[in-house]
Amino acid sequence: MRYDRIGLIDQLEMQQILLKEELVYLIANFGEKESRYLFERAAAMRKKNYGTDVYIRGLIEITSYCKRNCLYCGIRAGNQHAERYRLTKEEILECCHIGNELGFKTFVLQGGEDPYYTDELMTDIILAIKKAYPENAITLSLGEKSYESYKMFREAGADRYLLRHETANNEHYNQLHPPQMSGQERKHCLADLKRLGFQFGTGFMVGSPFQTPELLAEDLLFIHEIQPQMVGIGPFIPHHETPFADQQAGSVPLTLFMIGLLRLILPHALLPSTTALGTAEANGRELGILAGANVIMPNLSPLDVRKKYMIYDNKIATGLEAAESLAGLKKSMNAIGYQIVETRGDFKK
Repeated sequence: MRYDRIGLIDQLEMQQILLKEELVYLIANFGEKESRYLFERAAAMRKKNYGTDVYIRGLIEITSYCKRNCLYCGIRAGNQHAERYRLTKEEILECCHIGNELGFKTFVLQGGEDPYYTDELMTDIILAIKKAYPENAITLSLGEKSYESYKMFREAGADRYLLRHETANNEHYNQLHPPQMSGQERKHCLADLKRLGFQFGTGFMVGSPFQTPELLAEDLLFIHEIQPQMVGIGPFIPHHETPFADQQAGSVPLTLFMIGLLRLILPHALLPSTTALGTAEANGRELGILAGANVIMPNLSPLDVRKKYMIYDNKIATGLEAAESLAGLKKSMNAIGYQIVETRGDFKK
């Protein structure tokens, strides 16, 4: 069946969620005309709710150790050639100090699922950050944990938690992950985060192996169902030390189109223009903002470890992705009609 693609975009703008087959048709058949129209509508939606403000998050990649063996990830446990490191509590606090001086009001602590960082250690780190910077927000992205662990982090002062579901389809999930992991468990963790009152986020790779327009439509419907405050998506980029080393990278135009759709589906969402987008395309960060994103996450990690957190090939960690280049980042945002603001950048209901 053929649908009016512009009409489908109009329906989304009016907060009418589409049927799966309508989303599939739109994703499988968009062109330059539909993209331009979608980005105009998405930009209008984000300006209605957030103006032209772009929120910055200071990304601190605390560990490149991971007990998981996800088939797409460069720091998977099975990669014997990955460079491993762990940041101490003192090193993390120093990153926060530098970030606060630069104007960052949100710190994002991200890492592999590393058992070294026990609940007690993470709680101690969160409490120390909150004591030093009580007005700043803390986002965690540390993978699957128990309800009790999430509860400890929340009570210690963590404000947000990002856990990308990667794919809402269980069969596809099993194609991307080892047998010890399950899509149902990932969804259970997201439900726990929501129940505990986190501003929680999810997301997926665009163009991951075996992905189809049908699967992307399922992702959008799942996200609409759980109503997260944050959604992080970026193009799949292969890593040479993974089973997917020879797979084709995800499409930047399709990634941008999905950002635009997400802005209409979740008008108030915090949508980052991701590092993967900036890696795949020289001006990918700016294109993501123009497509409807409103968050950027420059890197605050110590310079000597940034190249070690290589979750995909050629991941950028310097230049405008780096916190040190904040002035240049502000200039690049101003050039496209947006401005970076130094606030916590919380979700607006």
